Amino acid sequence: MDSTGLSNKEIVALVDCNNFYVSCERVFNPKLANVPVAVLSNNDGCIISRSNEVKALKIPMGAPGFKHEAFLKKHNGVLLSSNYALYGDMSARVMNVLSMFTPEVEVYSIDEAFLNLSGLLIKDYEEWGRQLKKTVYRWTGIPVSVGISRSKTLAKCANYHAKRVPGFKGALALLDEERIAKALARIDVGDVWGIGRQYEKFLKQNRIENALQL
Repeated sequence: MDSTGLSNKEIVALVDCNNFYVSCERVFNPKLANVPVAVLSNNDGCIISRSNEVKALKIPMGAPGFKHEAFLKKHNGVLLSSNYALYGDMSARVMNVLSMFTPEVEVYSIDEAFLNLSGLLIKDYEEWGRQLKKTVYRWTGIPVSVGISRSKTLAKCANYHAKRVPGFKGALALLDEERIAKALARIDVGDVWGIGRQYEKFLKQNRIENALQL
């Protein structure tokens, strides 16, 4: 154990599919590439998946689709009905590729999986993550981000930065205390896994602003 209480032997990767439902739609309709695309929930209600272009337009997740339809069309964007049969099939394909990299794959959700890397002979974890990313995209067309650390929560933290910072090229390993502390300090407490809006408000009222302080 080190001073954080974490075992030096446990290494966990979180692989997260980027904008998964939108990415699935783009695999079968390449014309949607670089177009603002949002996927709607059952009965075409709320937005449940957004392309980066839609995020840039400041359209929030969970927003009613009809309220933003005209705005999206103005920016040459589209709203799509959900196709869960397609998403389930694409998820299975992604998970099958992940199983090639380690025998221990824990499917966390339709677009996320934890990989146990403990005991694997990996010299450079970030390069390993980038190779995984390239392989998944080559075989499925789905872009993913890879976060690697010494617990599931810290792997989630690493994935958060891998997805948002272009310099990491889609993969980040947080394995030493200094790097972990810096990464946690750069995550708003409201973005921490499991923190709801009311709890976020309470924490910030008590001057807990980021994941490291939490």
